[in-house]
Amino acid sequence: MRLARAIAGDIALYNEEKIVQGIQDDNLFDVLEAEIEEGLNLYRSRVAPELFETTNFFNLAIVDVILKGKGHIKSNIW
Repeated sequence: MRLARAIAGDIALYNEEKIVQGIQDDNLFDVLEAEIEEGLNLYRSRVAPELFETTNFFNLAIVDVILKGKGHIKSNIW
């Protein structure tokens, strides 16, 4: 989980403007598709295959790290 959160944190740190715009336009996952895919590939390469296949840590980290703290951004999705 720590690795997943660190990768999600890097995505958030280097893509703040894209995240804000994606939330406002309700297309966050489209806007961050390349970054999330790259992060997922890095996560997959660093954890045991059994762990990757049986847990959802990376997706949980994306929601916790990138979305959870952005509730103040005006959006139709909330």
